[in-house]
Amino acid sequence: MQVTETLNQGLKRGFTVVVPASELEIKRHAKLTELGRTMKLAGFRPGKVPMAIVKQRYGTAVTGELLEQTVNDATRDLMTERGLRQASQPKVELVSNLEQAGVVDLEFTVELELLPEITQPDLTQLTLTRLKAEPDQATVDKALADIAKRQRSFETIDEVRAAAVGEMLTVDFLGKVDGVAFDGGTAEDVNVEIGGQGFIPGFAEQLDGLVPGESRTIEVTFPEDYQATELAGKAATFDVTAKALKRPIEPALDDDLAKQIGFEGLEQVREALSGQVRQEYEQMSRMRIKRDLLDQLATQTDFEAPEGMVEGEFASIWSRVEQDLKAGRLDDEDKDKDEATLRSDYRKIAERRVKLGLLLAEIGRANGVTVTSDEMVRAMRAEAGRYPGQEAQVIDFFRQNPQAAETLRGPIFENKVVDYVLELAKVEEKIVTPEELAEVPPAEL
Repeated sequence: MQVTETLNQGLKRGFTVVVPASELEIKRHAKLTELGRTMKLAGFRPGKVPMAIVKQRYGTAVTGELLEQTVNDATRDLMTERGLRQASQPKVELVSNLEQAGVVDLEFTVELELLPEITQPDLTQLTLTRLKAEPDQATVDKALADIAKRQRSFETIDEVRAAAVGEMLTVDFLGKVDGVAFDGGTAEDVNVEIGGQGFIPGFAEQLDGLVPGESRTIEVTFPEDYQATELAGKAATFDVTAKALKRPIEPALDDDLAKQIGFEGLEQVREALSGQVRQEYEQMSRMRIKRDLLDQLATQTDFEAPEGMVEGEFASIWSRVEQDLKAGRLDDEDKDKDEATLRSDYRKIAERRVKLGLLLAEIGRANGVTVTSDEMVRAMRAEAGRYPGQEAQVIDFFRQNPQAAETLRGPIFENKVVDYVLELAKVEEKIVTPEELAEVPPAEL
């Protein structure tokens, strides 16, 4: 095999590879001979079929198979012999093909991008602060009040009067878009909490003051991301008729309430709620310190990012941005930017992500961080749990599609590398209020 380097620019490399025809013909003849030993043809004993007939029957298929195998093997050997670490799949193009007789050299070109040389930073010099918050009495009381609200009952109000916020109104309604009723827009005996969350923003609020027996036409606009795409973003009217009014009856915060939801007493409910809130705070703390860590590591990425990886990451990000643009969901800081500025900003984000990903991968590789098979199984089961009744199918899908399973490996690996770095870094703890813990720091480009 003869290899000539044709491109050496930054992380980009190009090569021309020539495999001698004699080497190819030896492999081709060996494969045809092997097929000839087992070929069955009327008029010939097994293994005695003339080579000319074997070539006529299998020559084209063998040549194609040999071509693919030789290109793959030669490319792999090229990478191994030169110690090249590729950033993406090499681009291979044939210059000359194998003739049926196999008498020409095989020549092809290989173009690829390499992973950059990455120097691992001194992780012991990183200084981080882990924010911690403890559940306070007010937070637990609010969570307990929410439980009580979900357990409340309603009694009918015999008095004929206007509905007030917090009460339940039983209604019939007919929805229309451009004056025409639409599928799913008609219902009877629907209970709507006045001022509560309706299936369309603004629906429940406009029922305030309606008296049983009265009718009212209200106007709403479906959200841009409404699940029924044919209604998303459209204005609609609803002809609503009130039928009955009910008032809520809040249960007492006592042991009876606790037993209704499966606990022995109210104190056990408080302990469970406190533990749940504490777990939420720990997750928030983890997110904050991980973000701070990545921000610090981003300052250590003084290496070139493979252009192809950046382009791929940017394409993925920009696809979501375009969806948000169409749906009017852009963040406030992005709404006044033109497309060129948005593209520039998000390309910087793409480059940052690629560099951080490469740095974390190098830290993990250099320090033996791996994802175990047990961790992958747990991740598959967790993902399958999101699809009740289809768990087995989801697990089978991941087992049969290794590339899909790799989407689960990445986050596990990243978190394990983050844990490894946090063990080496200088981390101090700081007690803060829940509000301070929940604050969202400004995004870093």
